[in-house]
Amino acid sequence: MRIRALPTVLAGAIAAGALLLSGGAVLAQIEGGSRGAAPVDSGSAYEVSGVMVDVAGKTADAARYSGWRLAQRKAWVQLSNRLGGGGGLVSDGTLDSLVSGIVVENEQIGPQRYIAKLGVLFDRGRAGSILGISTYADRSQPMLTIPIQYSGGVGQAFEQSTQWQQAWARYRTGNSSIDYVRPSGSGPDALLLNVGQTQRPGRGWWRTILDQYGASDVLTPVVKLYRQWPGGPVIGVFEARHGPDNDLIGSFTLRVGTPDGIAQLLDTGVKRIDDLYQQARRNGSLRVDYSLSPPPPPEAATIDDLPTDETADANTAALTGGEGISVIVQFDTPAAANVSSIEAALRAIPGVRSAATTSLALGGVSLMRVAYDGDPAALKTALEARGYQVFGSGQTIRIRRVAQLLPPDLPADNATTG
Repeated sequence: MRIRALPTVLAGAIAAGALLLSGGAVLAQIEGGSRGAAPVDSGSAYEVSGVMVDVAGKTADAARYSGWRLAQRKAWVQLSNRLGGGGGLVSDGTLDSLVSGIVVENEQIGPQRYIAKLGVLFDRGRAGSILGISTYADRSQPMLTIPIQYSGGVGQAFEQSTQWQQAWARYRTGNSSIDYVRPSGSGPDALLLNVGQTQRPGRGWWRTILDQYGASDVLTPVVKLYRQWPGGPVIGVFEARHGPDNDLIGSFTLRVGTPDGIAQLLDTGVKRIDDLYQQARRNGSLRVDYSLSPPPPPEAATIDDLPTDETADANTAALTGGEGISVIVQFDTPAAANVSSIEAALRAIPGVRSAATTSLALGGVSLMRVAYDGDPAALKTALEARGYQVFGSGQTIRIRRVAQLLPPDLPADNATTG
C-alpha cells in the first residue's frame, strides 16, 4: 500500500499560484480540504495478517477467488493456534460466516495466476464460540492518540494531513490491549490537537480536551523523518510518549532505501509503538494519570448541633407522644416588637421545639415556621387558650391577637350602652 502525497502538494501549490495571479482570495490553511483520515473499525475482529498465497485458475477472477479461499483456511489455522484452539480446520461454509473482511496488503494478478499477501478479519464473537474461548478482552482505559510527524524540521499533528496519521488510521487495533481513541482530523481537531498542546502540562485544559473525546489519558506517538538525499534512503526515529508531561516510554529507529517505502516504514513503526505501549501497560509504567480526573466535589460543611436539654425533650415527647412536624403560622406584624413577642409566646407552648420567622413584612402579614411535637389541632387549641384567634387548620394557620373578648352572657345590643 503506497501513499503518494507529493503530487497532491504540487497540485495545491499550482492552484494557489493561479489564484494569486488572477487576484482571487486564498483561503487559510485550516479551512477546507481534508486534514486526516478516518480510522478503520477493528474493535470487534480478530486479525491475521501477512498470509501469503500463490494459486492458479482458469481465469484471473477464479484464481483470485481461490486465493482468498486459501487465505481464509491458512489464517484460521494461525488464529486457532494463537488462541489455543489446536489449529483444526473447519468447512469453507463456516469460514464464510466467520470472516468479516479481507485486507489486500499486496497482490499481483495475472491471466491465470494470483500472488498476494493478505490479511483476514474474523468476527470475534463467532470465532470465540467455535474455539471455546472467552471473547472478553482486558483493555486499558480510553487513550486519546495524537500522532506527531516531524519532516523537514516542522512538526504537524492534524494541521495538515500526514502519512503518520494515515498509518495510525490504517492500523487495526482489535488485537491490542490499548483502547486507542483516534481522531479523524475533522472539525475542531486541528485547533485542539496540535504540537503545541502536547507540550503543555496544564491539567485544566487537558481535562476539557479529554472530556471532548471521551478519553482518560493521552498518548503521543512521534516520528521524525530524515531524508538522506532526494530519492535516497529515509530514516525514521520513532518515540512512544505518554501523558500531559510528554513522558518517553521508548524509542527505536527504522530505515528504508527509497521514499516509496515510507508507507511500509510507518506501518511497521505503528506496530512496534503499539507493542511498546502494551509492554509498558503490562509492567505498570503506563498508568492513567489521575491528576487528569475531574476534582472531587467539595464536601458539605458540617454544622455542630447546639447543646439541647435532653430532660426537657423527654418531657415534651412524653406530653405530646408524637414526632415534630412543621407548621406555618401567619401573623400580623404592625411593628418589629410584635415579632419577638409572638415568637416568645409560641416557644412557651409545650411541645414547640422552635419558632422562627422566615418572612418578615412590617405593617403586613409575616410567616413563622414552628416545629411542633404533636397534632396541629392541639397547637390550635393551645393558641386559642392563650387569647389568639386561629383561622385555618392543619399545617398552615393564621393567628390574630384579640385584645378583649365579650362575656358570653352579655347581649350584643347592650355592647354600645354605657
